[in-house]
Formats: sequence, C-alpha cells, structure tokens
Amino acid sequence: MKLSAASESPGLIRLNRYLAQTGLCSRREADRWIAAGFVKVNGKTVTELGRQVDASRDVVQARGETLRPSLALTYIMLNKPVGYLTTASDEQGRLTVFHLVKTPVRVFPVGRLDRDSEGLLLLTNDGDLSYRLTHPRFKVPKVYRVALREELPERAAKMLARGVRIDDSRRPVAGELRFPSPHDRRWCEITIQEGRNRQVRKMFAAVGCSVQRLQRIQIGPLRLGNLRVGAWRYLESKEVRLLNQAMGVSDGNSQ
Repeated sequence: MKLSAASESPGLIRLNRYLAQTGLCSRREADRWIAAGFVKVNGKTVTELGRQVDASRDVVQARGETLRPSLALTYIMLNKPVGYLTTASDEQGRLTVFHLVKTPVRVFPVGRLDRDSEGLLLLTNDGDLSYRLTHPRFKVPKVYRVALREELPERAAKMLARGVRIDDSRRPVAGELRFPSPHDRRWCEITIQEGRNRQVRKMFAAVGCSVQRLQRIQIGPLRLGNLRVGAWRYLESKEVRLLNQAMGVSDGNSQ
C-alpha cells in the first residue's frame, strides 16, 4: 500500500520528519543525527532540532549522502526464500531481497532474516514504523515456524520458556513455544519479542538442538498467509492500520 504523506504548511517540513520519510531512520533517530552534527542543509551543518526545510528547494545531506524523501509511504510484504540476503547490495554479488522486489519507490527492510531463513519480511520507507517494529522496547511479537533435526525434549522446551543466555548476554531471552502436532516435537512455533542476529537458531543451540528450517510467519498482527515463496505484495490499508494501532499510532505519519 502507498499512503500520501501529510503536508505541513506553509510548504515547510520539520527536518527530522524529512529524514524519516527517506526511510533511513525514525524521527527519534533523526533527532540524534541532527544533534550529533551529521546533517547538513544547503551545505551547512544543522544542529537545531526544530529546524524546518522546504522539501522542494532545500538540499539535505546526512552522513555525506544527499537525500530525497518519498512523497508516498510504501509498505511491502515479501515471502523471502532461503539464499537471499536482507540487504540492498552485496560486495560479493550474492542475491539480495531486492532481486525479488522491484518498486519505483526506495524502500528498506524492517529488521533482518538471515540468508538461511525464510518467510515474512516487511519493506517500507516509513522510518517511524520501522523503528517501532524493530526496537526491543516496543516488544513486538514475532512468530517463527521451526523444523528441528531432532525432537525437542520437554526439559529443553522448559528452558526456552524460562529463558536462555546467548552471545554472552547478561539477560536471558525467552520464547513462547507451541507445538502444532502433539505427536511430532520436531516441529514447533516460537514467539519472541526481540530480534537479535540469528536469535532463534542460537536459542535452540543453547539447549542442544539444531534448526533445520526456520520460517517467520508473523510480525505483530501481520501474518504471512498463503503468499508464495519469492512473491511480494503491497500491504492493504487495513493491514497498515493494524500495524500502526499495534504500535500505538493512528496512521503511517503519526509520531
């Protein structure tokens, strides 16, 4: 789905909003960039958080890159196949998700799925929504379907539910487990509220189990459904509305 961005009169837009509409960051992150001196307007460094710019005339740069915000907010769902990197480009020439998603609007992945994982991946130029969906403090539930190489022992399942330590972290991470079939404990679904690098695989490794297949099937209220592997589509209006409601905002442009 594409949503028209709300206009700000008289022809001006707050600098942090301008940056967020490029999809590179949220407005909160943009404020930090501005305060740190990473942003220039018409060649001059700006550190004033309330600064407004004319999107049709002013030239805005962040970290040396000249930016142009999109006039439409775009939301895309991709069923990522195994073997594709969640990045815009790769120095080694490997396949990325942008070999699959072709759109005239510049969008960015919301979080990551590693190369060996598959399933639901969101792409958008809505920096605010992306920030809310990925930052741990918003505790957005993400559901993964997991195929294990061996059955998951009851003791290991209890350890995952209580929380295990990964990456030498001080705080354990936990997951809510569900078994679609009571007779086959090689298949399960796990819900987590964080998104560390290869987190689900590391959690199962911590209890002595190896993951054979990992598929993300849900982010917040948004489910993958029957979208075929490798296919993508724009989100429907009601799906965008549900995501924003889950994040506590009224629409794709609200802070």
